[in-house]
Amino acid sequence: MSSIEGDRERFSRLERLIGAPGREKLAGARVVVAGLGAVGSYATEALVRAGVGALRLVDFDVVRRSNINRQLYALESTLGQPKTEAARRRILDIHPDCQVETCCLFLHADTMEQVLAGPPDLVIDAIDSFKPKVELLCAVTSRAIPVVSCMGAALRTDPLAVRVGRLEEVRHCPLARRIRKELRRRRVPVSMTCVHSCESVMHIPREARGGTGEAGEELHERGRSRSPLGSLPTITGLFGLLAAHTALHLLLGGSWVPARPENICPPSSG
Repeated sequence: MSSIEGDRERFSRLERLIGAPGREKLAGARVVVAGLGAVGSYATEALVRAGVGALRLVDFDVVRRSNINRQLYALESTLGQPKTEAARRRILDIHPDCQVETCCLFLHADTMEQVLAGPPDLVIDAIDSFKPKVELLCAVTSRAIPVVSCMGAALRTDPLAVRVGRLEEVRHCPLARRIRKELRRRRVPVSMTCVHSCESVMHIPREARGGTGEAGEELHERGRSRSPLGSLPTITGLFGLLAAHTALHLLLGGSWVPARPENICPPSSG
């Protein structure tokens, strides 16, 4: 079987839904996924299974045993491996023709040119470190690169509270609040698309909050010890899948409209 025939069979059900032009558009798309933790791993999985043709993966960390409860790449067989390499191998096992570029580096101002070279068609921000997240959002905004940014997923327990919206509209998320404040200080618009939870985490026991500045505010920094936040694989996975879903919608130019609540299970006329 040729590579072209294999791709047709591999993505045949996708093409039935979005059509051949949509399938070709995704095959030609170039996406950066920054952060390959719990959220980023699921976002990457959905993108590659949707036939996105080129992915650049950015993460400086290695797979640890503490990642196993929520990260797709965290297995006994991958412990100690760079997350970018574990991700690359899995991607090529799913979609051998996907062009995968790995950037095993810490994202900051000095590495931004490498991360955003191209430029890509879209960026998924799944970073859980405050300063790199802000630097990335500033950089994509100045370059007019579409972005789907993921806010705090840890400590959340309600899957029905996960939303897609504008950063300026997010509530009950200390991380989003701090990011807005810093972006405004830098005179950067806070209208970018983001995945977030509208669930308050003030009721979460203190021992689950780890070493955060406020309940649910992640303050990860390179090289610094940090207390882990409690998290569920279901919620972090939902964040990643919803980020990828939103990215696919943007990459398809709005030609494929996601289902709205009012279009699901309409009332019976009988």
